[in-house]
Amino acid sequence: MAAQSDDKATEPLVLHDSSDGVVTLRLNRPLQFNALSEAMLASLHGALQGIASDDSVRCVILAAEGKAFCAGHDLREMRGKPALSYYQTLFAQCSVVMQAIQALPVPVIARVHGIATAAGCQLVASCDLAIASTQAQFAVSGINVGLFCSTPSVALSRNVATKRAFDLLVTGRFIDAQTAADWGLINDAVAADELDTAIGRKVAQIRSKSPTAIRYGKAMFYRQQAMQLADAYTYAGDVMARNMMEEDAGEGIDAFLQKRDPRWTQR
Repeated sequence: MAAQSDDKATEPLVLHDSSDGVVTLRLNRPLQFNALSEAMLASLHGALQGIASDDSVRCVILAAEGKAFCAGHDLREMRGKPALSYYQTLFAQCSVVMQAIQALPVPVIARVHGIATAAGCQLVASCDLAIASTQAQFAVSGINVGLFCSTPSVALSRNVATKRAFDLLVTGRFIDAQTAADWGLINDAVAADELDTAIGRKVAQIRSKSPTAIRYGKAMFYRQQAMQLADAYTYAGDVMARNMMEEDAGEGIDAFLQKRDPRWTQR
């Protein structure tokens, strides 16, 4: 969580870069450690909505400017509006943004170069994949200021085993990137000077696959997690059958049988 005053007021709160089907969104409140103000959440949500309707996008990288990845909610802004209705609206707004990440039809990779705390840790946990520098640290530290990180716990507990997640929530302690990788919060921890190379390798792996299959798969993956086992298999079987009817599936199988590289359809 962060409490610094605002900076760079005239600059976009979320920087947007697109190249060859890969969109990079970069949080841009560096002096506030990229705290999630109301305006930052609105800006990030707008960017995600724009990506959702763009069929040319294959992958999204979520990064940040400055020393920190994201220090959670803006405490100064929160204390300035002490009303239950305001806090309910704020946390609902944040939850919408987190769910919008999972609702995107393409993979979202968190590029974590510095600290990710409270709702910032929630942001990492909400991404489909996460690669961090060994200099990064993670915490759900609201408890240190008398506030249990309830909404971050939703995403955290879907990545990390129950006792480990609860330990972090009730102690507010930090874990390093290697521990975060071992616990399942992130995929990999790499040296700071290798972070972009590692991200690039992951993007290349994703881009080498059928965009149609990935879109089917991401939507199915999160939806089936909330289902009972039999219902999950029924749903997943139907999705797989529909995927099989797509041109890419036929092309991929033919390419495998013919021992050649597949030529995926372009979206």
